[in-house]
Amino acid sequence: MSAPTTSTSIWNHIRAGRGPTAARVDAVAHDESRLLGEQGAAHARDALRAATLGLGPLEPLLTTPGVTDILVNGTDTVWIDRGNGLETTEIEIGDPDAVRRLAVRLAGLADRRLDEASPYVDGLLPGGIRLHAVLPPLVDSAAHISLRIPRADVVSLERLVALGSMPPEWADILRAIVAARCSFVVSGGTGTGKTTILASLLAQARPDERILVVEDVRELAVHHPHVVRMQARPANVEGAGAVDMVALVRQSLRMRPDRLVVGEVRGAEVREMLTALNTGHEGGSGTIHANSAHDVITRFEALGALAGMTPAAVRAQLGSALSVVIHLRRTPTHRIVESIGLLHAENDELHVRTALRNPHLGDTSNQHHTPHTPRGAQEPGWTLLQELLAEHLTPAPSPETPATHTPPTPAVPTSRPQRPTPAIPLTNPTWLRRTP
Repeated sequence: MSAPTTSTSIWNHIRAGRGPTAARVDAVAHDESRLLGEQGAAHARDALRAATLGLGPLEPLLTTPGVTDILVNGTDTVWIDRGNGLETTEIEIGDPDAVRRLAVRLAGLADRRLDEASPYVDGLLPGGIRLHAVLPPLVDSAAHISLRIPRADVVSLERLVALGSMPPEWADILRAIVAARCSFVVSGGTGTGKTTILASLLAQARPDERILVVEDVRELAVHHPHVVRMQARPANVEGAGAVDMVALVRQSLRMRPDRLVVGEVRGAEVREMLTALNTGHEGGSGTIHANSAHDVITRFEALGALAGMTPAAVRAQLGSALSVVIHLRRTPTHRIVESIGLLHAENDELHVRTALRNPHLGDTSNQHHTPHTPRGAQEPGWTLLQELLAEHLTPAPSPETPATHTPPTPAVPTSRPQRPTPAIPLTNPTWLRRTP
């Protein structure tokens, strides 16, 4: 007797309406272990799990180190991304029917529908894998599948420095931005690592802060003791039951967030987000698709139009809602933090003023690097960033210089407990002071 017998058994279970659960697959494999032997049963169990509960022929790619994206272009080549650009694999799925069966089954695992009436799907698979699939005739020849693989670990700022994503001193500056509770947005193109950077920054938040994360599809993995997640829900097959991002942002404001995080700003929820950040919810953040830091403003204007906002209304709210723009870029070899800038109003115009630009890009124009400034500092943005941080931060005293005693100021009644002015140990505290 061979492995196909086990396969036939499990498929009979499925056809009988008993779904392909992990326990059922293991039970069938165990029942037939007398025929296949322990090793054969284990092999059959793994193969059946992949075929019924996993990614099928794509399953081996999950154990390939560094894979962040798996792309299936119909019956053509399967591509992967390991952080250094797309590369081909030797995996073959089969004919168009086989690719379609895989796409439909994966959609089912994500509790989504994929057929002629609903020819595309966006969902979340077990393990946090993000799925997108499209059927012909929207695409050529056969179904196309895109999978985004979540990182098993949260990348620290130190790790990003080690990977060459930014100069070492920038990590201190990013920590200071978070500690100062500046509202910020991480911008960049597809695959630049926006979610990774956002998770790294949120991990720097104080442990007593309550972080409310609102996402269309769950992607953001935050290493923090108090994170509340909310995820949008599509309509069911009858077209009812949808809960969109606009509703979630509204609901999140009733849940006492210390930090409101919109995983990806890409629709009408921008109105609620800007309103929230303008009504006392400091420290908010999110990501947005933009080709450059300077394009962030026009992107917000375009999204605001979806919510019925005029460009003038968007700019009026944006200038006071967000302070910092962290822009990412993808090079042929790795992902980098291209720049850190500030939203700054001047002469009734809103601009993004670059404070730091990654020196690895080779553009050293307008950079002013001295022993008292970090690499990539640019004026006038760097001075503006120093002033912003100095308003909210007190550099931690060095061991050689004991802190002076300051009498406590009377508490002012507020709707929520006041927090002490944060102190952060900076490698170079003089960065918080303007240089002559």
